[in-house]
Amino acid sequence: MVTFVDTVTLHLRAGKGGNGCVSVHREKFKPLGGPDGGNGGDGGDIVLVADPQTGTLLSYHHSPHRSSGNGGFGMGDHRSGYAGETLELPVPVGTVVKSPSGEVLVDLVQPGQRYVVARGGQGGLGNAALATPKRKAPGFALLGTPGFEGDVVLELKTVADVALVGYPSAGKSSLIAALSAARPKIADYPFTTLHPNLGVVQAGDSRYTIADVPGLIEGASEGRGLGLEFLRHVERCSALLHVIDCATLEPGRDPLSDLDVILAELAAYQVPEGQVPLLERPQLVALNKIDVPEARELAEMVRPDIEARGFRVFDISTVSREGLRPLSFALGEIVDRHRAEQAVEVVPERVVIRPRGAERDFEIRVEGGSYGNVYRILGEKPVRWVQQTDFQNEEAVGYLADRLEKLGVEDELFRLGATAGSTVVIGPGDSIVFDWEPSISSAAELIGTPRGLDPRFDPNTRRTTSQRREQYHERMDAKAAARAELEAERRATKGVPAEDEE
Repeated sequence: MVTFVDTVTLHLRAGKGGNGCVSVHREKFKPLGGPDGGNGGDGGDIVLVADPQTGTLLSYHHSPHRSSGNGGFGMGDHRSGYAGETLELPVPVGTVVKSPSGEVLVDLVQPGQRYVVARGGQGGLGNAALATPKRKAPGFALLGTPGFEGDVVLELKTVADVALVGYPSAGKSSLIAALSAARPKIADYPFTTLHPNLGVVQAGDSRYTIADVPGLIEGASEGRGLGLEFLRHVERCSALLHVIDCATLEPGRDPLSDLDVILAELAAYQVPEGQVPLLERPQLVALNKIDVPEARELAEMVRPDIEARGFRVFDISTVSREGLRPLSFALGEIVDRHRAEQAVEVVPERVVIRPRGAERDFEIRVEGGSYGNVYRILGEKPVRWVQQTDFQNEEAVGYLADRLEKLGVEDELFRLGATAGSTVVIGPGDSIVFDWEPSISSAAELIGTPRGLDPRFDPNTRRTTSQRREQYHERMDAKAAARAELEAERRATKGVPAEDEE
């Protein structure tokens, strides 16, 4: 029998975006062709698809590491890089996707439902896309950003119409084998069923699925036995069938006490918000193993008491198949009625409104360090901009400084008390560290230096015409003052008064 896996952790790495290209058009008789570097391609996404033909998460248990394709680099002549190949992962219908912390990301309950679980990186812009009327020939391009890399948890909750509940060895596996073509493991010891088994039952015009899940004991809602493993798969079922063992030889057990324990555990289990509590769903009771004479007598004895509680009771035997046909038709009626009620209910369309500008694009946290405060800049935009910057290119670094200044980062640093030379970190963890220099102003659009250079990092010391003229006059005035001083000293040594000078 194939191993059943209902919980698995996936290690995902979405594709990286391709880098943009730095290129200048070169053609005979066209010396000013302009930039023509293309954009990089986006990285491939990883998408989960609810597939009715997939029944287990076993393949992801054996191969939990999955990755999608990277985007191609941009090229000259305005040629963009290719987009990374998207990876689609089929999962069973009823799979719940969670973060490692337990937060529910999506519940894949509809066949064909899709969810992008890992977004690919963004391709970098080429220098052609970065050109402006004031920056006509950028000597840099943006790098591609990395895609999502992390873990998600897949948890399978069985999607069946009817769930068989009862004590271990009550005959649930035998019942599903008698009603359908399913062939679960059957033995005469408790907890034979270690994973859910699904079977399809045809009762007249009704066709529905039943689930045989691990046995239930007292304290299952608190984790005893396989209780939680069992109850998780009961959440989605529309009806419950209590399978009671009327031929048990265990001391202290009888059909009524078994039913009370099962009902108490079902009542104690908290279903997710929005779902019907387990005890409020349609329920039937099947008194099993009446092929044993003592069990038949016991079933006839307890039937009135169970019916008095409002349950429909069926005497069955999975060995002689007695009572199975009426039971299958009764379950079919409940399932058909539930499906008709669901068809009438109109599920309102969920509208998600995300207003722009409602939140700031960044935040700055002041952290203490051994050499003073550290100012950490967090936010989607600043982190992405750092990832797109080639720090070997001065012009690209200047472009990053301009973007941060326009976003308002510099004003916020001033407000928080940052000074020249303060340590600034962009992004969480061990990210890019800067020594903040507020004197670097926004002037990338006025760059007139060779491509790839930024005059703010290497100031131009060449004098202007006015500066040279001013320095020339200063030198001439200094020379005239020196000659006058020497002449006055010469006359003083000869005793010639200054007023006798012609």
